[in-house]
Amino acid sequence: MSATHQFYPLTVSNLVRETRDAVRIDFSVPDRLKPLFQFEPGQYLTLRTNINGEEIRRSYSICSARSDDKLSVGIKAVPGGAFSEYANQLLSAGEVIDVMPPQGRFVASPAGKHYLALAAGSGITPILSMIQSRLAEDDSAIFTLCYGNRATRDVMFLEQLQALKDRYLTRFSWINVLSREQQDVDLFAGRLDAEKLNTLFTCGLVDATSIDEALICGPSGFIDDAEQALQSLGVTAIKTERFGVPPATKPTSKTPQRDAASVSIRLDGTQYQIELEDDDESLIDAAERQGVNVPYSCKNGMCCTCRCKLKSGQAEMALNFSLEPWEVEAGFVLACQLQPKSSKIEIDFDEQ
Repeated sequence: MSATHQFYPLTVSNLVRETRDAVRIDFSVPDRLKPLFQFEPGQYLTLRTNINGEEIRRSYSICSARSDDKLSVGIKAVPGGAFSEYANQLLSAGEVIDVMPPQGRFVASPAGKHYLALAAGSGITPILSMIQSRLAEDDSAIFTLCYGNRATRDVMFLEQLQALKDRYLTRFSWINVLSREQQDVDLFAGRLDAEKLNTLFTCGLVDATSIDEALICGPSGFIDDAEQALQSLGVTAIKTERFGVPPATKPTSKTPQRDAASVSIRLDGTQYQIELEDDDESLIDAAERQGVNVPYSCKNGMCCTCRCKLKSGQAEMALNFSLEPWEVEAGFVLACQLQPKSSKIEIDFDEQ
């Protein structure tokens, strides 16, 4: 497998409790691996470990600045989340986690921009990396952050955000909106939804006409609201990163979706043949069952770790929250969501 799709053992150098249910994990990257782990602010890492005898992979956004001497991710515990609960309750410094080099396209456009960042909950994670890196590297960059949480105790990276506000007095503005805590200003109380965003924009706190690019990260419902509010004000340069699969898109039952299919896979210059059974077994699971280690992470269509190109045959994707329209038009698909519609298909993980 190519170097960028391989896992490398990294030692946990430190764990910092950010909130009652969120932790920052710092990794120590050996000098020989530092070129592989260079990243663009906004990208994510895929982590792999064994929990109760089961291999678990999850993707988490990098929260460290590009200039930091550590590589960090922020992980908020999700009820029933195998990896997130393990990271928040059991993981300790000195342990080793398998980590895939950075991936992802949720990155800010080139320098010299006024960026509007909209985040909810743990959606601040990639946004923090962008803010820290851009403000430090580009003297002309300006960031306005609207960040929604339930209460002050739930605000991840609170001290870092306060330090950034003090350091960049004229280039970083932070609007802190809390839904379950009284604020001195009523405008900053409530949910950061479409109505609240429209109010913030129309009252003059955020000048939509000055925004060069909007960066939105959080749950799907929040992103839909934010996009709606921005588009109504004429903001079209919008990039999003969704955390979690919208409930309405999750399959509610397992029913046969297709007949058996033969899938030819090209990966790192080698050709593999796998057989999909005539049930709803995913291509990722079928490949693993037959000993073919294809790259993947979330299995929910949220990341692009399993991005590949459909070279021949017919297939559809059940879900897609990460591929751009031009990629779909060019024939790229997410292997974890692939549903063959012909008896034979060919996919290529090597084509970019």
